[in-house]
Amino acid sequence: MFVGVETRHSSECNNRVQKPHAPRSICLLRLSALGDVTHVLPLVHTLQAGLPGVELTWVIGRGEHRLLDGLPGVRFVEYDKKTGLAGMRALRRELAQRFDALLQLQVSARANLLSAFVPARRRIGYDRSRSKEGHGLFVSERIPDHGDIHVLDAIGSFCEPLRLVRDEVVWNLPVPDDAHAWARAQWQHDGRRTLMISPCSSHALRNWRADRYAALADHAAAQGWRIVLCGGRSELERSTGDAILNAMAARDGVLDLIGKDTLKQLPALLAHADLLVTPDSGPMHIANAMGTKVLGLHAATNPHRSGPYSDRRWCVDRYDDAARRFRGRPAAELKWGTKIEAEGVMDLIAVDDAIGAFERFRTSLD
Repeated sequence: MFVGVETRHSSECNNRVQKPHAPRSICLLRLSALGDVTHVLPLVHTLQAGLPGVELTWVIGRGEHRLLDGLPGVRFVEYDKKTGLAGMRALRRELAQRFDALLQLQVSARANLLSAFVPARRRIGYDRSRSKEGHGLFVSERIPDHGDIHVLDAIGSFCEPLRLVRDEVVWNLPVPDDAHAWARAQWQHDGRRTLMISPCSSHALRNWRADRYAALADHAAAQGWRIVLCGGRSELERSTGDAILNAMAARDGVLDLIGKDTLKQLPALLAHADLLVTPDSGPMHIANAMGTKVLGLHAATNPHRSGPYSDRRWCVDRYDDAARRFRGRPAAELKWGTKIEAEGVMDLIAVDDAIGAFERFRTSLD
């Protein structure tokens, strides 16, 4: 049985239907990535609360489906980007209906083209400032432009053309009981705090140096904290984990779980940590959805746009430094959402920056 882990965050709106002819069927199109699909969950719950009985279909990637499988009231339809146009035609046949509304939640060229294969009476997309790669050609309505807001709030704005508003953010990530049981069994619960390190993003230029993770981990271990490494099965994640272990003085006490969990076990594992250290990555947003605090490492990306949504107090923010160094102007003068994925950008985050953030979090627990 799935147990929905309910995490909430207050917002300024109120769930209610404001017009009588509400849509009965809605298709959401968001293929990837793991962190981004967690940002869609609050929108799903807003739609379900404000439109009782609505039929929701979500066009999604395969790995993202594995993470969200079991989400109540949602029919998932996978699209594999490797299948190209043939897969898009097959998707249309599988959908086998015309929806009252399509919510086009992704602006990549592939996702925009794929949306043309989704029959819908209303086609709702992003505001002009967030559009790119021909997005406007595939939609007939746009969400309001609320300016410089977090990615989750931009996605949440898709309820507004449907005459819905929101009063809270609810994730309810579906995590099975056996995943929580597996996570609990990984270490002895002896009262020690746990620092989990998920060192890699799928964007390599967002990743911090292994020796710096090692220095932070040694510092935390010296304060009596348990150190746990987690990550996927890629060669990069395994080699980064090995480099961290090799650089640590306290490596004998580290629990190395890189490559040992499944996508269903990952949220449970993150939920059992006291603090996660990670760059801007899927685990950052999954941990946030599970209620775990995050020490995010931000230089390549802006934490106010794509950091852990609920609480960014423990993040290291060198985004403005990166803007000045690599773009020649302050972050405030860059287009909202600009990524600064340049060689060496993460070197702007010093070990002392991360240790300082860790110590602020540690003292907050006293």
